[in-house]
Amino acid sequence: MATDDMGKYVCGITGEPPESLHLSGGFYAYCPTAFLLYFIRKEAIPVPPKILVITGPTASGKTWLAVELAKRYNGEVVSADSMQIYRRMDIGTAKPTPGEMQGIPHHMIDVADPEEDFSVARYVDMASRCVDDILSRGRLPILAGGTGLYIDSLLSGRTFAAFDGASPLRAELEERYAREGGEALLKELSGVDPESAARLHPNDAKRIVRALEVWLSTGRTITAHNERTRAVPPRYDALTLTLDYERREDMWARIDRRVDKMMRAGLVEEVRALLDSGVPRRCTAMQAIGYKEMIPVVLGEAAAVDAAAQIKLRSRQYAKRQRTWFRRDQEAKRLLWGPVPNFADVLQRSTAYLEEFGI
Repeated sequence: MATDDMGKYVCGITGEPPESLHLSGGFYAYCPTAFLLYFIRKEAIPVPPKILVITGPTASGKTWLAVELAKRYNGEVVSADSMQIYRRMDIGTAKPTPGEMQGIPHHMIDVADPEEDFSVARYVDMASRCVDDILSRGRLPILAGGTGLYIDSLLSGRTFAAFDGASPLRAELEERYAREGGEALLKELSGVDPESAARLHPNDAKRIVRALEVWLSTGRTITAHNERTRAVPPRYDALTLTLDYERREDMWARIDRRVDKMMRAGLVEEVRALLDSGVPRRCTAMQAIGYKEMIPVVLGEAAAVDAAAQIKLRSRQYAKRQRTWFRRDQEAKRLLWGPVPNFADVLQRSTAYLEEFGI
């Protein structure tokens, strides 16, 4: 039997006192399971806190919708963009400007230097603390971005095998990969973790090294670790709104306009400043779309117009992969832009979904 806040015995489901249960007959006399459920303590089944997720392919209006809903629902935005985490990389990542933020607090932007490797595990650790802090202050966390792996990992409650990116073991495995090649290390991995090995390509140095590192460090395979974490209850109860386009031609046009805007805003100069400051051209951050293509321009090896065309093409290809990823979520509410964007309609439908969800 559960108790209420005053210490009185109540139904563990409805919160009603025992004298109102009519235990001698009626529904509960014919439904023993329901009768037993009455006496489950309320706190025995924790309910994940509710948050809002706004996602979709690149250039689909996620920032706009997140800010508009934050203004209406006392919210704060937590970025789920794997490139907006980097400082000094503003133009090429389409980082929201102060004007676009409209005074709404934004988290998980400018939290790392471009030289740093930033893992999914680190994102989940930092972002979950942001979300929990927002919830503790009675406000609505709005997770907004297009990096599906970040979003899924944060919502799922998934844990990650601990590792030190600067460990001697990591350096040793990377040196072995360079010396012996991917085929040799993948063969070694297949002897202890055949499932991981079957999923990986010999050229996937990062994941091969990581899988071997987990095995050698913990004595457990990364496959076993992932299986255990999949059984963990979700960290948050999320309503997901997915922005997209009815026609891909409209999405392409929007991407092209965004790239043209980046070029006018000084993308070439931003890349030059990063390189001049000592950021390695081959570090992870500089492999992002928009930066990798502009490095040859800065070095005098390519024309800016050709690089811009490559950025447009690769952004389209990336958007296609994003759309494929987000379509896997059958519970997400899709909001489609037509040839002429109807902002009022998207906002109205979004608020209806939030009210239905209980936010």
